[in-house]
Amino acid sequence: LLSALLFNEVKYVETLADLQNIENVLKGKSNMVFAYVPATGTAEHRAVMEAAFAYGTVHQFVLTTEATLLKDSSNSDAPSAQLFFCHCQQATDLTQPCRRTAMGQALTLLNIHRHLKLMGAPLVTEVAEDPEKVSTVHLQLGLPLVFILSQKETYEADRRTAEFVAWQLLGKAGVALLSRDLVDLNVLLRSNVALKTPNEGVPIKYLALEDTDEVITLVEDKNKVEQIQEDEEEEEEEEDEKENNNQDIQDDQVVEAVSRDKKQELPLEQTRVLTEETFHSALLETARTVVLFYASWEAVSLAVLRSYTEVADHLKGTEGVLLSRVNCWDWPGLCTQENVTQFPAIKIYQKGEGSVLYGGMWGTAELTSFIMLSRVSCPLKLATIDEAEGYLRGEFPSELASFHHTSLLGVFSTATNEAREAFEEAGSILSGHVTMGMYLEDDALALSRKYAVSPPALLLARRGGQSVEGITLSKQSTQDMVQMIRYELLDIFPEINVQNLPHYLQLGKPFLILFSDGDIGQMESKEMLKLAKGTPQQAFVACWLNLRKTPVGRGILKAYFTTIPPLPVLIWVNLHAGGQVFKFPPEQPITETNLLSWLEKIEAGVEIPSSTLSEEEWKPPLPAYDFLQMMETAELPLHTSHHHGDTPRSPGEDPVTREELSQENKAEKVGSPGRDLRGTAPRLAAREKQGKRHSEL
Repeated sequence: LLSALLFNEVKYVETLADLQNIENVLKGKSNMVFAYVPATGTAEHRAVMEAAFAYGTVHQFVLTTEATLLKDSSNSDAPSAQLFFCHCQQATDLTQPCRRTAMGQALTLLNIHRHLKLMGAPLVTEVAEDPEKVSTVHLQLGLPLVFILSQKETYEADRRTAEFVAWQLLGKAGVALLSRDLVDLNVLLRSNVALKTPNEGVPIKYLALEDTDEVITLVEDKNKVEQIQEDEEEEEEEEDEKENNNQDIQDDQVVEAVSRDKKQELPLEQTRVLTEETFHSALLETARTVVLFYASWEAVSLAVLRSYTEVADHLKGTEGVLLSRVNCWDWPGLCTQENVTQFPAIKIYQKGEGSVLYGGMWGTAELTSFIMLSRVSCPLKLATIDEAEGYLRGEFPSELASFHHTSLLGVFSTATNEAREAFEEAGSILSGHVTMGMYLEDDALALSRKYAVSPPALLLARRGGQSVEGITLSKQSTQDMVQMIRYELLDIFPEINVQNLPHYLQLGKPFLILFSDGDIGQMESKEMLKLAKGTPQQAFVACWLNLRKTPVGRGILKAYFTTIPPLPVLIWVNLHAGGQVFKFPPEQPITETNLLSWLEKIEAGVEIPSSTLSEEEWKPPLPAYDFLQMMETAELPLHTSHHHGDTPRSPGEDPVTREELSQENKAEKVGSPGRDLRGTAPRLAAREKQGKRHSEL
């Protein structure tokens, strides 16, 4: 009866050509359910027809009794009934067959219904909640759910990994993408996969896997979970033993980032490899030579090398700038000679002058800004009042416009030589970090009086500001000048982030900080700015932190209150004296008057602190090694620059191989987004041991 009823809905095929023709018609439109039954009138045939009756309006059903149409028909035994879900709706290439997912169970109506329900579920589910609370169709149907742990910086690569794994496990397990930035997971940073089973009461297992094959094996082999966990426990015990033996501790976050990308090719050809033989001649070729000193086996060096190659790509074609690198593992003598005792380090050498050591953040934008601003004389000497006024208006070369933030102009008369010399020395120290101009002409007095100051003075024009601030230079030593310039360049009411926090911490002042989930309101911003401007400079730092842009702020709030309070929340904390944390009453509006009254109560000791931070100092767990001292040039065997396979060379080999090996460094690899999940940490640790053995030899 069903066969007659569905005569036009269920296509019957006898040849492979008929099947391909139906696939081609369906591509880009709908999916196909292809079933093989040994004969009509059987229980399997009935199950297929009943499923077609229920799902025929959603999918195209195709039936055959010809075993030759099965791809695995090489088996000499007669194949049993089989069913495939053909993903034709997503197919775009007409020359390629539709991707197929076989049903692994017996051909019954219940199993077909279960298989089609799984095929209709999203390939990858994105979740932003506690994994314990997540429920998907896979768990409801008795299948496990695999979580790929992701973060904002690697989202695209992790998404590709999740999709690849999902296709391999389709019909066997579900795959979800879980963002660490949105969910506070109390698990090891190196954990990159989690497994949730449908069994109630069984905790989620968090694992650190090396590649996608292990993820697939994890689902298909139930004993694999216990084996991996045992291996991880042994690894943790080994790490604890290393710590007890006073050995070095890797920075797991950096190692994790490098490991994740260890197979991705870096365009190292855009940076020149320098050796002991080529170093000094290269410094004479261009006006400025930027040199990255690094160690090819060390995790932080490899992370910075990635940023450095991105900088090289941004600055490709820039005249007068050569980007180069020295592998201190190959050339420890050269690095010692250049006073490089820690890795990584970046120096800018100006032709005919000394070098400037970079001391900022290692991000691509910060490095690029430093290199570009270093091209401008600091201070830049201006000849006329028109040039000085233009400088204050931000009239800079177009290629530097995006790196220029605040115009700082020193105005000096002929009688202020001591202050002028200190200003010039401060400029050489701050070169690359700020832009400084200097006006030293007969009419300097007229220029300074326009802004109500007398020489020696600083004129400060902030980016986007309408006015110029005039500041009299009372302190004339170089160090005082540097400290004052750095302070004056700080914003009055800044948004705190990872990059600028160290600058404000160095002031040693209490923080009045407004935590918000997004941008703060105009009223709060206006009142906080009024308070900051009206407070003596020595009092405190008024600032705010956007948890969406700087999610580490959630961890700060948890350290203050255990649980995150309702946002926005205004906090007073003195990290440098006592560590007491005070919370502004949430029922009061944030106004200058209310804030002043509250701060007076804190100063008088009337307010009760919400919490008190631990007095324990945050120091490195162990002192850093001086690797160059360990690697004695005369006794150290030669090595390739390949961090993915350093090969010891005999001390008796021709020393010219050093340059050849350094040139080979162009083939270095650092990571594959999506497929390889871990892997360089053991090799990096082994490389470190190798260095120690060489020093002993």
